[in-house]
Amino acid sequence: MEQYAGLDVSLKAVSICVSDGTGLVVWRGDVVNDPAAVVATLGRHAPDLVRAVLETGSCGIHLYRELEAAGVPIVCICARQAKGVLKCKVNKSDANDAEGLAQLARTGWYRQVYVKSIDAHVIRAHLMARRQIAKARRNFENQMRAMLRIFGLKVGTVSRGRFEERVRRLLSKVPALRVPLDQLLMSRRSLMQAEDALKDEAKHLAAADERCRILQTMPGVGPLSALAFVSAMDGPARFAKSSSVGAYLGLTPRGYQSGEVAWTGRISKTGDGLARALLYEAANSLMARVKAKAPMTAWPPLKLWALNLAERVGGKKARVALARKMAVILHRMLADGTAYRWAPKAA
Repeated sequence: MEQYAGLDVSLKAVSICVSDGTGLVVWRGDVVNDPAAVVATLGRHAPDLVRAVLETGSCGIHLYRELEAAGVPIVCICARQAKGVLKCKVNKSDANDAEGLAQLARTGWYRQVYVKSIDAHVIRAHLMARRQIAKARRNFENQMRAMLRIFGLKVGTVSRGRFEERVRRLLSKVPALRVPLDQLLMSRRSLMQAEDALKDEAKHLAAADERCRILQTMPGVGPLSALAFVSAMDGPARFAKSSSVGAYLGLTPRGYQSGEVAWTGRISKTGDGLARALLYEAANSLMARVKAKAPMTAWPPLKLWALNLAERVGGKKARVALARKMAVILHRMLADGTAYRWAPKAA
């Protein structure tokens, strides 16, 4: 008899529910979050397993890889989509969630999610660490600005390298704040060192990766943007059409239609937020910083297209549209292994 399993994964335990082809629960229970224990439990209570399902999440990635390597027919599904089905149960519990996942495995009414490779997660770990450290540095700077503002002292617009000098100049007017501000400035220096070290490491990773070197031939794309895109794609073969990449990264408008109501809203912002943010920065760099090597006709066609679009819809919308177009072209560059061609004649 066909059997289906739902796995609700938490940090310490995995709640398992096994059902047959008619939806009748055959067995349910909890095991420790260990791949060997889960494989042994499924082999004992679901010998005729057709499909096992677990949700996306940091706790389930390692378990998914180990179960797949052990030959278990495991599928990772979108947690946001599964949430609507799991809410049908009045009481929220791990056992009920596992039962709902087992029913999804039986009916096939789910959206399978691609689990990225270890290399992609390593690249993402570097980028996420740098982003968190940069965020912490900005929080420290904003805190110091607020502390000085109470006494009528404004730091104002200042570069990152001259921020400490500016704060110490203002600090001479309020000696009572010397101890707290000294500690904040010391912590900020440590964060800046860590941020610079991660940035240098990202440059080394991008220089050693042939894919990143190809992507950086596009104007506006630097090491961080190239690494983020490579990590988000994890191989161009995932997408049959390059035009699908924009929607995957949340750079296409959200639509709603019901009866006579139909509207198109802002971009969906689904998918990898880090890659989307860095693509937006790359688009801004292309529009604002990339210079023509000769007259205006020598500018990249992407820049001319974005500047013309900005005159009609505004700069922010033009940058979002340019980021989507850049994502599509970058995917095609990855798939073909070709560098960016500046002039249409070369293309």
